[in-house]
Amino acid sequence: MTVLVTGAAGFIGAYTCRALAARGDQVVGLDNYNDYYDPALKRDRVAALCPQVDIRRLDLADRQGLAALFAEVRPRRVVHLAAQAGVRYSLQNPHAYVASNLEGFVNVLEQCRHGDVEHLVYASSSSVYGDSATPPFSEDQRVDRPRSLYAATKAANELMAYTYAQLYGLRATGLRFFTVYGPWGRPDMAPLLFSRAVLAGRPIEVFNHGRMQRDFTHVDDIVAGVLGALDRADGGERHEVFNLGNHTPVELERFIDVIAAAAGREAVRHYRPMQPGDMVSTMADTRRAREAFGFEPRTPIEQGLPPVVQWCRDYFGKDA
Repeated sequence: MTVLVTGAAGFIGAYTCRALAARGDQVVGLDNYNDYYDPALKRDRVAALCPQVDIRRLDLADRQGLAALFAEVRPRRVVHLAAQAGVRYSLQNPHAYVASNLEGFVNVLEQCRHGDVEHLVYASSSSVYGDSATPPFSEDQRVDRPRSLYAATKAANELMAYTYAQLYGLRATGLRFFTVYGPWGRPDMAPLLFSRAVLAGRPIEVFNHGRMQRDFTHVDDIVAGVLGALDRADGGERHEVFNLGNHTPVELERFIDVIAAAAGREAVRHYRPMQPGDMVSTMADTRRAREAFGFEPRTPIEQGLPPVVQWCRDYFGKDA
């Protein structure tokens, strides 16, 4: 079986490619290697995690190139993880989110529709819950009050996939990821930002004066959920959405303490007001994913964070 993974050089994408290849699937990836963060990290990530996977350099906006790839590869399943990520960056460069997360997603939907893809699994985000939800966030809660354009594009993706499922019979599953972390992670996210700062003796900017909680979820648990959703054979609806989170929110101050302990040095905190677009607390209700495909996260931060700190020390060295 051939599986196409978009965003294959990304954090979750590379781990997903590795897991699919390890179990014997034929995997083809695509990534545009954009410069939202250093493309060298993406190349190194691929070399470390999934060097055997065929990853093509291609942008989702290239409709002809995407059509040619689908015609060549003829994937039976698609894991769509490519997107312009980042809540705060969406305040600065909104057009990047429209091009990648809306136009690019339509292009993927069209190729899945015309290419007889049996199952599309795509990345959504816990950000879709916005101002409307009360923890624990359940898939039944409304998602029409986003706090950022990034969140709005992810909520739109869910509506778009639902429409294609109803109009054309495309089977699609959206996965709402909750703050994913691990070695080889994104350098713009708190786990790496904080780890690198503590290792280098730089102060950490702690927003909302530390009064924040996040449902930090290890990448291994997320990938297990991606594969579980992809393999689900008895889905009831043509389009479904699931939370993938740890169901155990962690106080931001506790999160920093664990990083500091792993680094072996004190974390210097500079407290700041709440950032526009951020959410105070996230917590996933994962019952639906557990019942549907056995999703059961197993990695607490005390186990998952020290390898992140060690990876930062090894990869970035004195430039951490």
